[in-house]
Amino acid sequence: MPSGHMKFTIPTLASFVIAFTIAFSITASGTNTSTTAPGAEEWPVHDMKRPQPAMVNPGLTGTAKTPGTAPSDATVLLGAGTGLKHWNHGGWKVDADGIAQVTPGTGDIRTKESFGDCQFHIEWLVPADRECDGQAGSNSGVFFLDKYEVQILGSNPNQTYPDGQAGSMYGQYPPLVNPCRPNGEWNTYDIIFTAPRFESDGSLAAAGTVTVIFNGVVVQNHSAFMGITAHGSKAKYQKHDPTGQIRIQDHGDPIKFANIWVRPLGERTLAW
Repeated sequence: MPSGHMKFTIPTLASFVIAFTIAFSITASGTNTSTTAPGAEEWPVHDMKRPQPAMVNPGLTGTAKTPGTAPSDATVLLGAGTGLKHWNHGGWKVDADGIAQVTPGTGDIRTKESFGDCQFHIEWLVPADRECDGQAGSNSGVFFLDKYEVQILGSNPNQTYPDGQAGSMYGQYPPLVNPCRPNGEWNTYDIIFTAPRFESDGSLAAAGTVTVIFNGVVVQNHSAFMGITAHGSKAKYQKHDPTGQIRIQDHGDPIKFANIWVRPLGERTLAW
């Protein structure tokens, strides 16, 4: 090799490539918001002394005919025997099996407790004899922080504007597909909600997001809210608290709900 040129042995070159790849991956990702909590212990890879995740009984999966049950570590907001004790409400009806129904005109219901980042589960049904016409007849919605809506609507076969059908982020994003079941059958939403973050001056640091799994089908994939839900206008952000009530809408239709539960989600810490 001519003088003045660096000679790489195979091990040295391999080490350089590995180090560069790791550094590039960490730098380029830019999306990992995980943090290492102050005083948190770092663990070697595959260390058997690292604390084990808690065991959770996952509960029963709901079907089109029968609602399911909550996992053992969830806060059950609506289930057998709960009534509406977890909600501020006017006059919705609920039976002993934990099936609630909107009493049209009595107003929305809101959780007494506030939640931020969370896994949220809800099952809902449009009565079989209900006539649906666009936004009329089978309309409701679930709002996180009392501000950010995932739409509930009978969308089989009823059609409306796509950003207002079942599984949409109302007024912002339509669902990727439409897996809605016919009226008279139970639908299920599993929603991962991440609250927006704001800087001290009120500017947006990170948008709020949702992942929505609708009857087992992903219809929103870590989709970012463009702002607080609005009807007929573009959404905008305004600084607010990182937690808030979960609200279910009375839109004048007798929608039924069952098996509502929530699991608050803490920030993930880095492995090392």
